[in-house]
Amino acid sequence: MSEKRKNTLLLLKDGPQEMEYLLGSLDTTRQALLPQIRVLEEHYLVSHNKETYELTPIGKLIVKDMAPLTSTVDVLDNDIDYWGTHNLGFIPPHLVNRLDHLRPCSIINPPLMELYDINKDFHKTSVESKALSLFFTFLYPNFPEIYSEWIDNVDRIKYIASKELFERISSNYKDEFNRYISTGKFDLFVYNHDTNFVSFGYNDYCAFFRLLSKTGEYDNKQLICFSSSAVEWTTELYDHYLKASIPATEL
Repeated sequence: MSEKRKNTLLLLKDGPQEMEYLLGSLDTTRQALLPQIRVLEEHYLVSHNKETYELTPIGKLIVKDMAPLTSTVDVLDNDIDYWGTHNLGFIPPHLVNRLDHLRPCSIINPPLMELYDINKDFHKTSVESKALSLFFTFLYPNFPEIYSEWIDNVDRIKYIASKELFERISSNYKDEFNRYISTGKFDLFVYNHDTNFVSFGYNDYCAFFRLLSKTGEYDNKQLICFSSSAVEWTTELYDHYLKASIPATEL
């Protein structure tokens, strides 16, 4: 019920802290903070010895569960309309519980002229990465240019195609994808199950998502997350789908 009380508990999560540290971290005054700390003490969440404050055993128990919850709220609060209107059903439950690992994220609504272009930040960081993992249900209009640049610069590319995309590739772009596979740097897989997202992937620096709305419609918004924890989270998500995919060594 109080931002100061919540943040005080989180600041004490890693151990006892001096009052001056709390005041500086919270950018507040002693006069404003002391009443909030007294409330925490009255509920047996915080204790103090002179100017040093720490969590009680009950406080540690509560903060242990509170920290991931507040982190998840921070992720969702960035754009609650986006998260609330898009389909998250493709995410396994154990990763939904760790959605906080995606922060910080940015919701991007590209201008009209860039609707069919790959996100510039994701492309730039992909070219600078050693490895790149992608799951696509579509092809960019200029995909030969994009994929060739990736192959020229990236050591290893893992590429999962939805069953519909794989059929399109097999029918119309067999030569291009056989050439990618022949480089020894491009591993192609097909996912023969239904997908309820547009695309996602990650490189050494960030993770990138295009989601469907809850009604199954496509919109232009994109989600990009720059943190090591987001990359690790997306690696687990990718591996989940990779295990259910079939290698395609030749088309």
